[in-house]
Amino acid sequence: MGRSSEVIAKKQNSAKKSCFGRMAQRVYSVSHKKLIIKFIKMAVKVKPLADRVLVEPAAAETKTASGLFIPDTAKEKPQKGKVVAVGTGKKDEPITVKIGDDVLYGKYSGTEITIEGKEYLIMRESDIFAVI
Repeated sequence: MGRSSEVIAKKQNSAKKSCFGRMAQRVYSVSHKKLIIKFIKMAVKVKPLADRVLVEPAAAETKTASGLFIPDTAKEKPQKGKVVAVGTGKKDEPITVKIGDDVLYGKYSGTEITIEGKEYLIMRESDIFAVI
């Protein structure tokens, strides 16, 4: 048994012992980004309709560039987030964003919803300005 096969066997054994159990075994060979997307899909059971997108907002800045801490009452709403779920798109316009994309959106766009204790925004794809 060669050195590389021993390392692979050790990695597979550690994946079996992880807290994700069988799911980690199935997606072990998948790249890191795809692995994260699979776990995100499992976590949210909401499927937006038509051209709607479910976005998890990024955390608000707690510190300024000069090092001052911002109190909770003065924090601005984040304008950046990660796409968690997407709809099927309209009949003549397919959806262009994918699950896992980091996006920029308008300050007051979307509707705030809470799913399983987490805050999300549901918005139309046209409210998204850019994919980062």
